[in-house]
Amino acid sequence: MGPFERGGDGSSMAVDVETRDCSALSDSDLDELASMGGAFDIGLLSKAKEDWVLCTIARESGKLHGFMFSTLERIGGTPCVLLGLVSVKRTGKRDQILKGLMSEAFHRALMAFPDEDVVVGSRFVFADGLEAFKQLTELIPRPGHRAVGEERAWGKRLARRFGVDAHYDEKTFVVGKKGRTGFIDHESTKPDKIKSDVREQFSEVSDAAGGVLIVHGWTMTEDLLKLGRR
Repeated sequence: MGPFERGGDGSSMAVDVETRDCSALSDSDLDELASMGGAFDIGLLSKAKEDWVLCTIARESGKLHGFMFSTLERIGGTPCVLLGLVSVKRTGKRDQILKGLMSEAFHRALMAFPDEDVVVGSRFVFADGLEAFKQLTELIPRPGHRAVGEERAWGKRLARRFGVDAHYDEKTFVVGKKGRTGFIDHESTKPDKIKSDVREQFSEVSDAAGGVLIVHGWTMTEDLLKLGRR
């Protein structure tokens, strides 16, 4: 377990972040995660235990405030951080909790893939969740950028890896339906700061059908050294 003590607004708060193998999660652990009140019920969490490798749990003053299911692996030789289910409790401290979870993901990536550029990918339902990726570069898709062949290829690879490629549109990066077995469940504390063109990217994401947007970005070697250091 490691402390993360830098508040997103510069204030100090101690967020205890612990990562364990998903196989080590007990039924009571899953019950606790489900009772936090996020988007994922016990059924999805039980499936996540089987589908993902690592579970990171964030606590503040001993209380559960967020969790993340993830895997570090190589896709076609390229190192990747794949984020499955990420959920942050709707409190005033949620920015710091999200930052703590992502700092742990970057630290794990640095330990696993030193001296390499790393792809980070996940699924999103609302623009708010993109705050998790604000420290990445070359986000795909992004407003005003027309994705090229290799960028689109990464979208397809991630859709396949997430098991949602049957309903994936490589032009829009949108999974039309049945895509919400995992995504970044986070509500922004400053929704008015989210640009309209960023929100527009989610115009084709159907809430009723369970649609998601697949987004990936890069952390370059020199950036990962800073983001992942302890």
